[in-house]
Amino acid sequence: MKVTSFLENIKFNDLKPALSLMLDTDFSKEIRIVFKKGQVMEDHQAPFAIIVQVIQGAIDFGVNNETIVLKSGDIISLKPQIVHNLNALEDSIVRLTLSKTDKIKRVEKVINK
Repeated sequence: MKVTSFLENIKFNDLKPALSLMLDTDFSKEIRIVFKKGQVMEDHQAPFAIIVQVIQGAIDFGVNNETIVLKSGDIISLKPQIVHNLNALEDSIVRLTLSKTDKIKRVEKVINK
């Protein structure tokens, strides 16, 4: 058993969103992505289904040629291979749930684009 908090030890990166692995469970990887206002994750897709939850803040979530404003507490799920992007409307903390078989390095590559 492991207990962690998405709201503690927050470290923003001035140049790009900051990624932290919070939990690595038997069935998922729980990742925190911390955005400063204006930071983006350009169009990308995941090989497996994902869940994105805004813990704090607000983001524009682009998917299927539309933009959805997700704010604190909002959550969205995507099927595999759905192209999407994120743009922080304010400083934000986002929880990304990946399949256990997905790779954190893939997400790091998206952030480093």
